[in-house]
Amino acid sequence: MSSTTTIRLPDELKAQVARAAHDAGTTPHGFILAAIAEKAGEHELRVKFETIAAQRYEKFLTDGKTIAWTEVRSYLESRVAGKLPPRPRAQREAGYKSW
Repeated sequence: MSSTTTIRLPDELKAQVARAAHDAGTTPHGFILAAIAEKAGEHELRVKFETIAAQRYEKFLTDGKTIAWTEVRSYLESRVAGKLPPRPRAQREAGYKSW
């Protein structure tokens, strides 16, 4: 089911949308729908990312385990070079104290 929503566009933006839609081979309506869907999708990805980040941070605060940047960088450089090195393992830093 669909519903109607009215948006007011400044003349300059409306012309810009019309040009972009023409270049993309679609209608201004289709172009606007695609833009809104893309922005909504980006928002959902951002929310998921922030949720995962918060969970991982909470886990870090609980167990104190982390991976040194030098190990991560070395691992990623090896992967880019086509190698399959073992994944670095999270470890508790020496002197870690729980919050």
